[in-house]
Amino acid sequence: KMVAFSKICIAGSGVIGNSIAYYLSKRNIPCTLIDPVGIAPAASGKAGGFLAKDWSDGTPLGPLQRRSFDLHATLAEELGGAHVTDYRRLTCAAVAVGGGLVGKPGGKKLEGVEWADLNVLGSREMGGEGTIAQVHPKKLCRALFDKAQERVGTRLVVGSVVRVVLDDDDGVKGVELENGEVIEADALIVACGPWTDSARGWFGSKVSLPRMLGVKYHSILVASDRVLSQAVFFQGAGDPEVYPRPDGDAYITGFPDDAVIVEEHPGEEEVRKDAVDRLTEAMTAVSTELGGRTPHTSQSCYLPTTRSGSPIIGNIPGVKGGFIASGHGCWGILNGPATGEAMAELLVDGKTTHVNIEQFDPQRVIF
Repeated sequence: KMVAFSKICIAGSGVIGNSIAYYLSKRNIPCTLIDPVGIAPAASGKAGGFLAKDWSDGTPLGPLQRRSFDLHATLAEELGGAHVTDYRRLTCAAVAVGGGLVGKPGGKKLEGVEWADLNVLGSREMGGEGTIAQVHPKKLCRALFDKAQERVGTRLVVGSVVRVVLDDDDGVKGVELENGEVIEADALIVACGPWTDSARGWFGSKVSLPRMLGVKYHSILVASDRVLSQAVFFQGAGDPEVYPRPDGDAYITGFPDDAVIVEEHPGEEEVRKDAVDRLTEAMTAVSTELGGRTPHTSQSCYLPTTRSGSPIIGNIPGVKGGFIASGHGCWGILNGPATGEAMAELLVDGKTTHVNIEQFDPQRVIF
């Protein structure tokens, strides 16, 4: 059958862009990813990769999140096995800790808590292996791209988009890079995460896109002596979040900055010592296993956020062949696969099959 678009470009090579490319490749359609740095240079390479199936039930995100959680399990097999992307199921607990206490609580360690053992006041389960999982985001992005490249010749162009070339009917006909090169295209998907805001100038004055903000998070990685399998959301000690990984690393994050228009470049985000110190101090306050350890990696990234808090997925109003898929906030890695699947359906079939994305339509988003 006739495919709606045959020369598809995607601006942004993070989890959203690579998921779209992967699901297009399952329909035997190649595309061109364009990124200033390469595969997953920013949040998609530095995120925690925590996956929860049902935490958005009852909200517009619920069906997308459930679909995407299940797709992650399928992808683990399709991409060559769970070891390729460090996919695994794990458990999750909320642990309340007291700020003024010193040393271990009296008696035995709190039941149901694997490694948080200092100043613990109480805990509750937030999910078991049926609804909680994790993946290594950078390895996932790489595997998605590699498989799409292997299947259909999907390619990556390192460069920055400065303008979309439109025909007389406001249809996409090319994508211009800052070096002057124009890539022929009949569709462009803007999937630039927090840098989506810069795309507001690509289409000329007639087209308006919602503002995209970025929330900066710092994270550290410390090596533990054993492989842990319980993610913890702390209440107290500054509310850090900890995601242990199957290689023995613990990914520790928290203390977000305020939302801003992002001006730092992808992969060049400043890492502030004060933010790193807060994370290491928080671990010292809550765990003998993870406290007092020097991080082997300290990093920061921006989570893309719209003013409404909802992702934007769909056609860009007024541009034939113009699409956007961005603003997924803290659930970008989780919702990447279902967003990629939906965008591939939209590009090939003109409508989505598995998840209704109408509530994420750019025309519905608050500017």
